[in-house]
Amino acid sequence: MNASLGRRAAAELVGTAALVAVVVGSGIQATLLSQDVGVQLLANSLATVFGLAVLITLLGPVSGAHFNPAVTLAAWFTGRNSGDGMTAREAAAYVPAQIVGAIVGAVLADAMFAQPLVKWSTHDRSAGHLWLGEIVATAGLILLVFGLTRTDRAHLASAAVASYIGAAYWFTSSTSFANPAVTIGRAFTDTFAGIAPASVAPFIVAQLVGAAVGVGLLAAVFGRPASARTDADRPHDEAELAPSAP
Repeated sequence: MNASLGRRAAAELVGTAALVAVVVGSGIQATLLSQDVGVQLLANSLATVFGLAVLITLLGPVSGAHFNPAVTLAAWFTGRNSGDGMTAREAAAYVPAQIVGAIVGAVLADAMFAQPLVKWSTHDRSAGHLWLGEIVATAGLILLVFGLTRTDRAHLASAAVASYIGAAYWFTSSTSFANPAVTIGRAFTDTFAGIAPASVAPFIVAQLVGAAVGVGLLAAVFGRPASARTDADRPHDEAELAPSAP
C-alpha cells in the first residue's frame, strides 16, 4: 500500500494515540478492579500486548506502525544511504505526529474514566536502575524490529513486537516505556501508568541511548543491509553476478 506522507503521518498519530489510550486506560481499569500491584501490572501488560498487536496489524501496511520516535529515528539512520530508506522529511513528519498522538491518547483515556483531562503525573521515576532498564528495553526493541526486517520476517512483527513489550514489562525495572512519545504522553495523566514531568527527559535520553545501542547491535549481529554493501563487501560469486558499469 503506497499511502501519501500525510496519510502515513495520520496513521502514526492515530496508532500512537490508541496505544497510549490502551496503556493508560488499562492501568486505570486495573487499579479500579484490584488493589494488588502485581495484578494491576499483569492486567496493564496484557492489554498492551493485545492492543499493540492489533494496531501493528491494522496500521502497519499504511505507515509501518512505528508509533515510536526511537524506531523512526533508527529507520532514518539505518536507511539514510539507501534509495528506499526513510527520508529526513518523512521522519520529521512522523515524530511530531507520534508525540501529538500520545498526548491525545492519554487525555482520551482520562476522559473515558472520568479523570481530570490533564493532570501532571506525580509518579516519580528518577533512578539510575530505571534508566538502565529503559536502555535495555529500547535496545532490544530496535534489534528486534530491524532484525526481523533484515531476515525477511517483518510479517511476524505484530506478534513478535507485542510479545517483546509484554515480556519487557516484567524483566525491566522501568516496565519498558521504550518510547519517547509514549513517555511524554504518560506525563499528562496522574494515574497508574503516569510518569512525573521531571522524570521524562532522563527517560527519553535513556531511550535514545538504547536506540543507538540497538542500532550498534543490529550491525554487529546482522551486518550492513545488502543495498549498502559495495562490490568489495560481497561474496566472490555475488560480485561476479553483479552487472558491470557501462
